[in-house]
Amino acid sequence: MIDITKAKKAFKLFLERYKTDEDVLGFELKIVHTYHVVDNARLIAEKLKLSDEDIKLAELIALLHDTGRFEEITYLKQFDNATFNHAEHGVKMLFEQGLIREFIKDDSYDEIIKVAIANHNRLAIEDGLDERALLHAKIIRDADKLDNFRVKKEEKIEAIFPGRVKDKEHIETSTVSDKVYETVLNKECVNIYDRQTALDCWVCVLAFVYDLNFKETFEIIKENNYIDVLIDRFAYVKAKTKERMETIRGVIKEYIEEGLK
Repeated sequence: MIDITKAKKAFKLFLERYKTDEDVLGFELKIVHTYHVVDNARLIAEKLKLSDEDIKLAELIALLHDTGRFEEITYLKQFDNATFNHAEHGVKMLFEQGLIREFIKDDSYDEIIKVAIANHNRLAIEDGLDERALLHAKIIRDADKLDNFRVKKEEKIEAIFPGRVKDKEHIETSTVSDKVYETVLNKECVNIYDRQTALDCWVCVLAFVYDLNFKETFEIIKENNYIDVLIDRFAYVKAKTKERMETIRGVIKEYIEEGLK
């Protein structure tokens, strides 16, 4: 049995362990992000008309998906997927260190939770998952990416990429590297190891649309006009950069329209 109310109370207690680190840049952002992802996961699961059990399971996975991020920001003082795999670390905390039992006593969901969290930040979902595990891996990936668009719209730039992007000007004077640009035009997600510039980090987020799984997610992105809002957040200094960003805008918005069909 999944009790989301109790799980959320346990999550608050979990955060108390990092209370002294609440002033670290990005810490509060990740707390807010987590709760938004929970809401997104529930919304997607409801739109898919899943059972009450699977709706609650989707919420629980979302609540726990970034567990490893709080260790990362505490010890590294930055978010860096290239050097610290927060999903794998979160799985270790939950299932090797036994943290999962603080959120749910029933162990019958463990494998689905583990697989979904482990896959939520990968470039692509691993092969060989059973139907239910694959469904929940897709839900958390969509829910997480959906809130990444909100975060990039609302939060301070220095809090979004602590340790990697200094400020708004850092992106505005930056460029899109050739490899990242070609990847976006090929309608593929950007490999984090290919990012070379501050703007590459931003474009990497825009390219998340290529990994979305549900029409419902595309609808939310279009309703919030996320692509235009995120691209127009900056006044790009270099003419070539402006041109590339406009091309990226057109390609991605066309892809979204296809996803709505």
